[in-house]
Amino acid sequence: MKIDSHQHFWKYNPVKDAWINEEMEVIRRDFLPADLKPLLFENQFAGCVAVQADQSDEETRFLLDLSKENDFIKGVVGWVDLCAENIEEHLEEYSNYEKLKGFRHIVQAEADIDFMLKESFQNGISKLAKYNFTYDILIFPKHLENAAKLVAKFPEQKFVIDHLAKPDFKNKQFTGWEKGIRTIAKFPNVLCKISGLVTEADWNNWNETDFIYCLDVITEVFGIDRLMFGSDWPVCLLAASYSASCDITEHYFSKFSKVDQDKLWSGNATHFYQLE
Repeated sequence: MKIDSHQHFWKYNPVKDAWINEEMEVIRRDFLPADLKPLLFENQFAGCVAVQADQSDEETRFLLDLSKENDFIKGVVGWVDLCAENIEEHLEEYSNYEKLKGFRHIVQAEADIDFMLKESFQNGISKLAKYNFTYDILIFPKHLENAAKLVAKFPEQKFVIDHLAKPDFKNKQFTGWEKGIRTIAKFPNVLCKISGLVTEADWNNWNETDFIYCLDVITEVFGIDRLMFGSDWPVCLLAASYSASCDITEHYFSKFSKVDQDKLWSGNATHFYQLE
């Protein structure tokens, strides 16, 4: 059975979820565990990791509450203000929640391209390993250089890059992305999620061959032991069904051994997030 290492839940609010614009009409509604559960089981998934979509403590509590009510939610990646002076107090409190596995900040939305290099942010990152929390890196290719500087400073911290750092599949411009991804992959404490592919492509006109080049690169530089699958549901619905999003990865790795496929679909995520 498989683990979906990256999906979201929300109760749609036009103010809180302003990032969901008019072009994204298909996801301008509530998405809750009852919507995802049948999709998981139809596609042979044993469970999932719910990842924050809003930067608030309320979001983290919301996901933790859902995880209590739904056993198939194996882990939660929440949000905490990593720049807060009293960050360790928050981490101490959150360490009491067994299903809370790590945190994410929406760095891609920060106006300051050097946000990850801020002393206050790095102070927060420096506290995570003490509580065995992971960190999901959500960035664009332009942020990869600074992301490499960040992970270099914290070799004991477990990092995972979301969505391959969002290569420009729509325009097939991969030069800067490839340089950055090859650099950051040199750090053994960094993994990469095969997720969010279709949302960076032309939503209405993509095919699986669009993703082969970048999948070749990440498979080469990270190796099968540092890759995990994530659907990015429901955001993936902008361009593909849940099953179609899975099929891209399924088809690409179909020639790999059963052992390697098991690592990609479940073993690596289970180990990284320490899922039950």
